[in-house]
Amino acid sequence: MATKPPTGDPVQDAPRVEAAQHSAAGLPAVAHSLRVAQQQMGIRRSAQTLLKVNQKDGFDCPGCAWPEGDKRHVAEFCENGAKAVAEEATLRRVTPDFFAAHPVADLAGRSGYWLGQQGRITQPVYLPEGADRYEAVTWERAFEIIAEELTALDSPDEALFYTSGRTSNEAAFLFQLFAREFGTNNLPDCS
Repeated sequence: MATKPPTGDPVQDAPRVEAAQHSAAGLPAVAHSLRVAQQQMGIRRSAQTLLKVNQKDGFDCPGCAWPEGDKRHVAEFCENGAKAVAEEATLRRVTPDFFAAHPVADLAGRSGYWLGQQGRITQPVYLPEGADRYEAVTWERAFEIIAEELTALDSPDEALFYTSGRTSNEAAFLFQLFAREFGTNNLPDCS
């Protein structure tokens, strides 16, 4: 079972630089990777998931999609790859209660690390005009809001379609098809 997300924010977006206390490669890196994966996914899911990273019958690492040769090793990922996979495959969940407890101003002051560690969003959320907290909405309502905003534009070129670097190639392909069908090529680089 996954551990609870951190309550304190170590402010990973503004790290302190000091002398290394120990090696960050070899067995210490393997041990750290497995510890992070276990915290996010639990022991069984960690083993099942990490054994599929960068394998022909698995999936590409969200960090680099590194191996391309015919011969693959059992562990075809680095420490950062294991951490990225653990955060994506986490068992932690962000429910509407999370958004009720955290106003937008609080979330804006948190580091990207802390936000990522909270878990996966379980349903769409929306920030109504004048509100200070996101509110859960149904998928139907989320699509209605998107449609209302897009159809209110004077031109499709007023829209901008942006995606994350963690988006799969397949999802990004479908997203750009949607944008082009809507009538615009406003697809800047993703993060």
